[in-house]
Parts: sequence; structure tokens; C-alpha cells
Amino acid sequence: MTSTPMLALRIGLGYDSHRLGKGGPLRIGGVDVPGEFHAIGHSDADVLLHAVTDALLGAIAGPDIGRLFPDDAEENRDRDSRDFVQEAFRQVMEAGYTVNNLDAVILAQKPKMAPHIDSMRNTVAEMLQTRVDQIGLKAKTGEGVDAVGRSEAIAARVIVMLQRV
Repeated sequence: MTSTPMLALRIGLGYDSHRLGKGGPLRIGGVDVPGEFHAIGHSDADVLLHAVTDALLGAIAGPDIGRLFPDDAEENRDRDSRDFVQEAFRQVMEAGYTVNNLDAVILAQKPKMAPHIDSMRNTVAEMLQTRVDQIGLKAKTGEGVDAVGRSEAIAARVIVMLQRV
């Protein structure tokens, strides 16, 4: 059997969504965003960090967040999603890679994300041991369309490029 050479670059895609409930704050990107909503989930329901976790794991062909941190496991109840990112990043480094760059979009009608984007970028960059200019992040509203547009849900999409160390 021949061995496959280690790829110089790998790309991962992550997605997550959660229902919204009344009462804040909303935890996004490790940052508490004040407002009238919170995300409903087994852990802290941080959609951005969940999508980051899946993007990292996907790039190394690892298990998804649900297999690694099952939502029916009591130890994951109210768990800080930074734990998920840290474990995924540990696996990325163990596989011989580091983050080249990450780009993400948060889909939320309310609350407005713009005032918190820089804090979220800083938090994600710190977790991934990279520079802030390697983390792209923007937010979009649902323009009144679907569950996001009706403020019933929040979602995030993330793409990450890894490079061989």
C-alpha cells in the first residue's frame, strides 16, 4: 500500500443554526451580545463557534461536532463552545496543520452584530492562535425571509483554509 503525501492546503466548511428564545444575552463568537434573544441549545448554543468547530474538523476529515460532543451527553449541557473549538484546533495541530485563514458569516435579523464583530474576530483569532487579519467575519439579516428573517433562528457559515506546518 502506498502512502498519500500530506496535502499542503486543506479546506473545511462549517454550518450551524439554533432556534431563538426570548431573553438575552446571545452568545456569538465567544462574546455575549445584549438583546432580547438567546439561542436555544444543549451547550451555550454559540452558532459561530459551532460552525468554526465543524469547519476545522471537516478540513482534516475528522468527526463532526455532534459525534465529538453529543448533544445528549450531560457533560455538554451549558458547555462553553470555546471548549469545542479548542479540541478541534488541537486535532488540527496534531494532524500537522495550522489555520491559514477563516471566513464566516452570521445570519441574524436581531440583534445587530456590527458593534460586536471586532470582539468576535479577536476571540476567534486568539482561539486559533492566529492574527486577526486572518479572520474574516460579517453579519447578514434575513430581510424578513425564513426563520432567520422572522427572528426565530440564527445561523452561521464558516470556511477555513489550513496549511501544513
